[in-house]
Amino acid sequence: MSPQPARLRAAVVGTGAIARGSHLPALAEHADEVGLVAAVDVNPAMLDDFRAAAGTDVKGYTRLDEMLADARPDLVLLGSPPAFHREQTVQALNAGAWVLCEKPLCLSLAEYDAIAAAEAPGGAAGPYASVVFQHRYGSGAAHARELLTSGALGRPLVAHCQTTWYRDAAYYSVPWRGRWATEGGGPSMGHGIHQMDLMLHLLGDWTEIRAMAGRLVHDVESEDVSTALVRFADGTMATVVNSVVSPQEVSRIRVDCADATVELTHLYGHTNDDWVYTPAPHAAGDAARVRSWRTPAANRPSSHGAQLGEVLAAMRTGTRPPGSGADARRTVEFVAALYKSAFTGRPVHAGEIVPGDPYYPAMHGGDPAWAPAGEAGAGA
Repeated sequence: MSPQPARLRAAVVGTGAIARGSHLPALAEHADEVGLVAAVDVNPAMLDDFRAAAGTDVKGYTRLDEMLADARPDLVLLGSPPAFHREQTVQALNAGAWVLCEKPLCLSLAEYDAIAAAEAPGGAAGPYASVVFQHRYGSGAAHARELLTSGALGRPLVAHCQTTWYRDAAYYSVPWRGRWATEGGGPSMGHGIHQMDLMLHLLGDWTEIRAMAGRLVHDVESEDVSTALVRFADGTMATVVNSVVSPQEVSRIRVDCADATVELTHLYGHTNDDWVYTPAPHAAGDAARVRSWRTPAANRPSSHGAQLGEVLAAMRTGTRPPGSGADARRTVEFVAALYKSAFTGRPVHAGEIVPGDPYYPAMHGGDPAWAPAGEAGAGA
């Protein structure tokens, strides 16, 4: 790969709320390394509003292919609806651009593997595609992961992963929401995936999942609630709850280790103060050890900006960025396995959803009770 220019060129695809509220601030935070040169949206009014908000000389396009050919960006930030992610990511990769895409990166394991096939052709040092899992990033999460993986808190034993949010009927009036073909699933895919990814980031490989899902309130194709029991490779056992019917909203990760409990409680993002460490009675007297568990003085909140910095660093060195490759695929596989277990009523093990499995091309697996009309039983 040729050396990257002194200041990278970025383009935004999809100029809605996530682009204005998260991607613009992230780009501004790293303005010395990357500049926004182009934006794409099929809605001219939204495109004009975004360009005005960007406050720079950003050229507007209504077609991705035209933008890629004309602007030739080094990095594409995707904030379009999920149904377009696979096609747009592959287009950008084929044009030589790296990609940072909003979750979900794609709607199935099959789509994920299609994206992976378009990365780094011929073994080149890029381009690569990363998915926005911003909750992994920031000083609090980095510190917690170091403590957990180093054994500083003792062996992880029991964990809880919770995303209990509230979405009303007006939220689901947006045509692409709550549908398998356009969103890929319900809160397990579109909401709780952030906390589940953070859980996997902290605890490592999972081996088995037993799940349930239900439509309790909303008139949607996918679920509005899911729960799961999970076993990890090291024996840690966890519970997972995803909901969009919970009036008191919270996002939570808790890990009980042999010597301490670490707990994160927040909603859409976290700082150092949101992480709490509670020593076990036998460890409480070791003041120096307990002090070492405290989150660091430097406070880097979780954010798109924190993740973008990691992606830019990878681009400079031509190395795979975090939140991509096998690392991110593990999270997509976890969601697919949750759905498969919920819909089949049996445990699912890591590695069993492969080409030929009905849950490989679609998260609903063609299940008659869950698949859209015309897809029920397909491949089942």
